[in-house]
Amino acid sequence: MAVKLALSQVDEALQELEGWQRANDREAINKTYKFKNFTEAFGFMTKCAAQAEIMDHHPEWFNVYNRVEVTLTTHDAGGVTEKDLFLARFMNHSV
Repeated sequence: MAVKLALSQVDEALQELEGWQRANDREAINKTYKFKNFTEAFGFMTKCAAQAEIMDHHPEWFNVYNRVEVTLTTHDAGGVTEKDLFLARFMNHSV
């Protein structure tokens, strides 16, 4: 099982994760990605979905047209873990 990070560890990691922030309402991180159009947004989601499946670690996300809102948390650990940070880095490198 993944180990939940302390909030100070999450804050430190967020300094290097452009656009990501701590969620206001729970122990999670989130970011909104904006693309030129739906096709680019969907392509991003497809690429990230393949990685999430490999990791068996799935994002909470919402898509409308060119916008993808992502929330990452590790439910089993009750907060943010290294899995979330890895997936956030992967997503940032996928745009």
